Amino acid sequence: MRTSQFFFTTLKEAPADAEVVSQKLMLRAGYIKRAAAGIYTWMPLGLRVLRKVENIVREEMNAAGALELLMPAVQPFELWEESGRGPGYGPELLRFKDRHQRDFVIGPTHEEVITDVVRRDVKSYRQLPIHLYQIQSKFRDEIRPRFGVMRGREFLMKDGYSFHSSFEDLQREYGNMYATYGRIFTRLGLKFRAVAADTGSIGGTGSHEFHVLADSGEDDIAFCPTSDYAANVELAEALAPSAPRPAATLAMEKVHTPGKMACADVAQFLAVPLDRIVKSIAVVSEKQDGSKTFALLLLRGDHELNEVKASKIDALSPFRFATDEEVIERLGCKPGFIGPVGIDRDKVLVFADRSVANLADFVCGANEAGYHLCGVNFGRDLPEPAVVDIRNVVAGDPAPDGKGVLDICRGIEVGHIFQLRSKYAKALNCAFLDENGKSQIMEMGCYGIGVSRIVGAAIEQGNDDKGIVLPTTIAPFEVCIVPMGYHKSDAVKAAADRLYAELKQAGIDVVLDDRNERPGVMFADMELIGIPHRVVIGERGLKDGQFEYKGRTEAEATMVAQSNILALLQGKLCAA
Repeated sequence: MRTSQFFFTTLKEAPADAEVVSQKLMLRAGYIKRAAAGIYTWMPLGLRVLRKVENIVREEMNAAGALELLMPAVQPFELWEESGRGPGYGPELLRFKDRHQRDFVIGPTHEEVITDVVRRDVKSYRQLPIHLYQIQSKFRDEIRPRFGVMRGREFLMKDGYSFHSSFEDLQREYGNMYATYGRIFTRLGLKFRAVAADTGSIGGTGSHEFHVLADSGEDDIAFCPTSDYAANVELAEALAPSAPRPAATLAMEKVHTPGKMACADVAQFLAVPLDRIVKSIAVVSEKQDGSKTFALLLLRGDHELNEVKASKIDALSPFRFATDEEVIERLGCKPGFIGPVGIDRDKVLVFADRSVANLADFVCGANEAGYHLCGVNFGRDLPEPAVVDIRNVVAGDPAPDGKGVLDICRGIEVGHIFQLRSKYAKALNCAFLDENGKSQIMEMGCYGIGVSRIVGAAIEQGNDDKGIVLPTTIAPFEVCIVPMGYHKSDAVKAAADRLYAELKQAGIDVVLDDRNERPGVMFADMELIGIPHRVVIGERGLKDGQFEYKGRTEAEATMVAQSNILALLQGKLCAA
């Protein structure tokens, strides 16, 4: 490809509303153009990267035995009603009516459609297992799209679905996909980690997320450096303290703490460690029958509530945070000074995190404005609570596998695999006849990869002050040729054209910058758009029979004999 034949649109500055590094660099490099909030046009340069990611995903999925198909972006809403997911999916599901006033949605995911496809044609256990996947645009009407292609409304996704006659066979395919995803992200040249994860709204019994590691990631990942343990912080178990609860040594005392509502302020005012402060979080669970459950969740002052864990408490599923009015009604005090002592346990449930249940002589709110209780002890000053794991793990916590302690890093979720089991198959009556002629509900797996999101994640992981740094496997071009004075020197032009033809003949993805621009502009553009290898051709070097080579991340350029440049590039590309 020659730049003179390409639609090349780089910018010196990113638009003011660009938020994260990948968004800024993709706009500056001309990878994407904004069409509307969360909706982007992929320009020719960015599309080359997107297609390279897509091709690697497709090759590995095909090699793993999955079959590609293409499902419609527009889906009949009746399928979502049949699965029971339509009413609960929320406003992210974009609905509309056609000219006949029939309800449709633009698909954010395709569990319903694929299950409908399979239930129509698969009738016998002899037709199972089957794994079908597609690479297709999805649409989710995010309330606040942000971070460019990282959290857009329209995005390209690989979603696969497997159907099985037994749970054991589902587990086999789940393992196959776990290994396949590892190969995909390895081929993409990304630093990644697979972590155990919560199934979320998709449902099912088991899942793993695949995260590209980046400091700008939205998700916290808990991992053990000395073992294979890794989990999303949402799921990572916080083990109970190994030592028994200490004996009480202080009498309970009400202390005036005027204006001190935050745990850190209370700890400083009372001169006690933050980990001896117990904060009470008031929540309400509203059931479908109209009943309400009011509860206090107790955590140490230095810990944070894990809402995913808390939502799995049967009595609180689902829950929301209580309003000030509800707190005053049940506890007689505004939030900031509430606590578990002296409350009516018939009207207020109390759940204490494992770390809180192990405390003695702790501090909590007195349910009276301006006051806290010191020297509080379970069993003496208040009943023993229900003990649960409801906090986020922190660095230094013991690893759940018992093989070390946890560390925390940031990651960008780019893949997720689920054991759906029978959630959708049962709802849509996706059944088969077993060996005995008996009807059975199929077991299902679901396997997603955010193809367009990977491009953003790769740039979040790979960038510097000059621009984008992409792995060779997904860079828009592998090599760029930058001739110095292409339009002024016949020798330079001939050498550049000759090398360009030679690299193309060797199967190397090369771009020749034949624009009539200053060298500094061309160098800056090639670095900005993320070309891994650069060859500079100038009259001075030609006199000595040499080209100048520089890798994208190398500090200095080196001179290479013209006769050796192809072998050098081939060696570096093979190594990549």
